[in-house]
Amino acid sequence: MTDLKIYINTGTVDDVRGGVGAEFTEMSLVNDYFIFSKGSDVVADGEPIPSSSDLNQAGIVISDSEQIVPKYFLADVGDNILREIHLAGNQNKRYVFCFAFDGATASEPVLEMWDNSNLDTFILYSLGTGIAANSWFRGIATTNGEPGPSWVGSRLAGSAEGYFLNLNGGLGALSGAKDLFCNLKVVVPASFGNPGSEQPIICIKYTTN
Repeated sequence: MTDLKIYINTGTVDDVRGGVGAEFTEMSLVNDYFIFSKGSDVVADGEPIPSSSDLNQAGIVISDSEQIVPKYFLADVGDNILREIHLAGNQNKRYVFCFAFDGATASEPVLEMWDNSNLDTFILYSLGTGIAANSWFRGIATTNGEPGPSWVGSRLAGSAEGYFLNLNGGLGALSGAKDLFCNLKVVVPASFGNPGSEQPIICIKYTTN
């Protein structure tokens, strides 16, 4: 049985897990979560996990132009602290979200996004209200190389071809232990008419022998 651990690069050095100066925080898959925000004095690196009111005040204000969310955080519940994911988003950074497999897999691990733990719908506004091509979430696998400046990536919603990430860059199942990487960003459409707070689910799927 191959196990998965997820590590988030919460430092500023773009290098592999264990690399000189790289700072990866292991994510608690039971408790921790991500926050995508404009940021503020209290929604900031090293601050306690903010209240809903704090998050609302630091939210992206919808405008007549498309906006890329500038700040990405790991809410480390065990330590009650926000850890900024400095390298996430619209920048040419490779080693950001790390998926560490301790052995071989029978299929290529993929990253999908859904709105519920049954993984059967994606009707949230931010996931395109059922139309994957309208999802705000973009992702790109970076296991085999940098994403490039102002990368486009794939819109993420559901499991249809083109709307999930092959985390091994399309090279197939893993033959042994390996760290896979991706980068993510959120792009808010111009003049969107339904502001609010949502909690989509990020799922990593793979099979083992």
